Amino acid sequence: MRIVELPEILAALDEDAALAAVESGFRRLHAFEAQVAAVGHLTFPDAPGDCHIKSAYIAGDEIFVIKVATGFHHNPTLGMPSGNGFMAVMSARTGEPLGILCDRGQLTDRRTAMAGVIAARAIHRPGSHTLGIVGAGTQARLQARMISRHLKLQTVLVWARNRDAAADLAAEVGGTSVSLPELCARAELIVTTTPSTEPLLTSDLVTAGKRIVAVGADAPGKRELDPQILARARVVVDSCAQCIDHGETGWAVRAALLDPASLIELGALLTAPIDFAAEEIVVADLTGVAVQDVEIAKSVWARLRGVEGLT
Repeated sequence: MRIVELPEILAALDEDAALAAVESGFRRLHAFEAQVAAVGHLTFPDAPGDCHIKSAYIAGDEIFVIKVATGFHHNPTLGMPSGNGFMAVMSARTGEPLGILCDRGQLTDRRTAMAGVIAARAIHRPGSHTLGIVGAGTQARLQARMISRHLKLQTVLVWARNRDAAADLAAEVGGTSVSLPELCARAELIVTTTPSTEPLLTSDLVTAGKRIVAVGADAPGKRELDPQILARARVVVDSCAQCIDHGETGWAVRAALLDPASLIELGALLTAPIDFAAEEIVVADLTGVAVQDVEIAKSVWARLRGVEGLT
């Protein structure tokens, strides 16, 4: 079994190829060509922190992937990254472990940002120029860089509860730190990236035509959006089951504000694009699906195998 450390992983990661692979994974999921296990969650309230265990197999692949990812959000105060974890690459022919990608959570971070790009491309209004980022952590940084680059958005606005962190991120990405009401007023596309357990965006801040990609609610108890926003919106989900269970969608469904039958799975939207009306609010609720882990791990593993002759 091969143990692959982070520098080798990052050297083998082709962002554009992995982005295309993750998009393909959503399409394969919609086509019922993937087996996705139920997500395992552990929470550590005192830290605070959480752990996710995800796994999937895509029909016809030589491998399947089991991923463990952690998020301990006070770690930066200890001089440590907030995310960590690894991906186990397993043979789908024999069941043997082939390799451990010791990515320290960075493949998870990148595949999450890639899903943000994919969802943003699918729902954004043509002619949009301004991206609003809510949060100032690792995911905020990746989403700001990747979405602005792939969608060619010229202006980036940043808001976070920690004003210094927001200002630092804005300077890093060539953006501007603003208040949350100003961000919501000016940005055509808003991406929320925090581990909040209380709504940050209230319904009165979200006007007609706004497009929102919500990536923070990836475990029970997390939420960034007022459920009334979803009641007014077309809602796209990466997984109906996961988003109802522990995404933004679940809060609105449990409050009887949103009919689960109205949900649009991202894979379905990619397969049959929708021309959303300019005045429609559209929310993409992304909880993170294990097909993303399979596809990004597969992309890295294939390049490592090509370079080193791994089996």
